[in-house]
Amino acid sequence: MKTLLIVALSAVVASSYLAFADEDEPGCSLSSKVVAGVQSQLAVVVQLNNGGIFHPNRMWSAVVDRQGRLCSLIVIGDAWPGSRAIAIAKASTANDFSNDGLALSTANLYSATQPGGSLYGLNNSNPFNPNFLPLGTGIGRVPGGIITFGGGVALYSRGEVIGGLGLSGDSACADHVIAYRMRRNAGLDGIPAGVGFNGTDNIDYLAPNQPPTGFKHPHCFPSDIAPGSI
Repeated sequence: MKTLLIVALSAVVASSYLAFADEDEPGCSLSSKVVAGVQSQLAVVVQLNNGGIFHPNRMWSAVVDRQGRLCSLIVIGDAWPGSRAIAIAKASTANDFSNDGLALSTANLYSATQPGGSLYGLNNSNPFNPNFLPLGTGIGRVPGGIITFGGGVALYSRGEVIGGLGLSGDSACADHVIAYRMRRNAGLDGIPAGVGFNGTDNIDYLAPNQPPTGFKHPHCFPSDIAPGSI
């Protein structure tokens, strides 16, 4: 009986180790100054007209480093609890699929990941680690996740991706506007090129009744902010 118990405990320990075997050491490669510079913009930007449902907007804001480790997660207002994991996944997605040659926001990925699109199936590629769903978990670890609608942008410094920013708590369109404005205010928007509006990673809206095409995103509400006004 003792032998069986030891074997069982060993299996549990081994599986726990394997769950994190492919992750970097816990931590964050971004400086606290950089992270604070991004997250401090949230309280300012939600007071602006960002479109969406709420004013001021109620938001979760997540920052990951280049390795995908969660550096910071904050919330303002009575934001939907389910948006916590979505914000993290948006930050991870924008970081994971941007590089020093091309920036892809999560808004850019919408059409391409629909049935028949060139990236269909991408949504199944990097599942969110359920161990990090509870409040207070995930900091310094790699939660992963992938979201292909507006709200996630890559963070750039000196032409290189240093991480990702994810926002969730309102319409996908408003989430994108807030993320885009926060990044710009923090001075981390020096992207090399993009597939969105005006060759950036900004959201590019589909026309009414237009099927998913290219790297465009559907409108959310009539109050959506035009890309050129973000």
